Amino acid sequence: MSDASTPRLGYIGLGNQGAPIAKRYLGWPGGLTVFDVRAEAMTSFVESGARAAASVSDVAEADIIGLAVLNDDQVRDVIMGDAGLAAHAKPGTIIAIHSTISDTTAVELARDLDRQGIHVVDAPVSGGAAAAAKGELAAMVGADDETFQRLREPFSRWASLVIHAGEPGAGTRMKLARNMLTFSSYAASAEAQRLAQACGLDLVALGKVVRHSDSFTGGAGAIMFRDTTAPMESDNPLRPLLEHTRGLGEKDLNLALELGEAVSVDLPLAQLALQRLAAGLGVPHTDAESQ
Repeated sequence: MSDASTPRLGYIGLGNQGAPIAKRYLGWPGGLTVFDVRAEAMTSFVESGARAAASVSDVAEADIIGLAVLNDDQVRDVIMGDAGLAAHAKPGTIIAIHSTISDTTAVELARDLDRQGIHVVDAPVSGGAAAAAKGELAAMVGADDETFQRLREPFSRWASLVIHAGEPGAGTRMKLARNMLTFSSYAASAEAQRLAQACGLDLVALGKVVRHSDSFTGGAGAIMFRDTTAPMESDNPLRPLLEHTRGLGEKDLNLALELGEAVSVDLPLAQLALQRLAAGLGVPHTDAESQ
């Protein structure tokens, strides 16, 4: 292994997600080895000082290896295949999976390779292309404490937020929860657009309003500061704030549902939100509180 302060880095998969991360490793004191099935994807890296590997197994010389491929099958093949990393990596090597995969895949690989002294961690990312280009992604890392500490410095080159989510598998679970929120909100956005369209409103203008206001309020993340989903105690200092939020939300959701009925637009997500908002905030529904 290289000097502990300057491990050699490796990266496999130089696509839309992998390339921006790997580019942040260029100039790393311990050096960088890259591999992609498309030889042309490695050209700019080689021109900037990285070494192009001839195969996946050739990347196993590195001490910390990032992996950004398509799915669980490709992850397993790159790591456990006949010419994969597991058969060639030395004890102490860290393999960081940045792909969004099943949490069970990460757990199984970590368990199986622990016997060889190889540390498999799941480190999915969030932030999209814009954050990747700026080196400001969020990384959610599933690893033991010692391995996480070894990753902090290299990961800080491309992530402005590096979270230790827990043991292997925890990073993926956090990413799945985060992405569930994203795509559920997209479905709610589509429902809001249907309501707006039925009212003859400009959908592009509505989108501008949403993006503008969310840039100040924080969107869905604005209420994600509690460390539990349990009901709030009556003396919790945060309770008045969330009760106020509940009151506004229930009022506005009721008004939106009335509008939807008036223009004959079904709003199932808004109806579900009305039913579950209070419990989600940890406070009683207005009707229950008044009883």
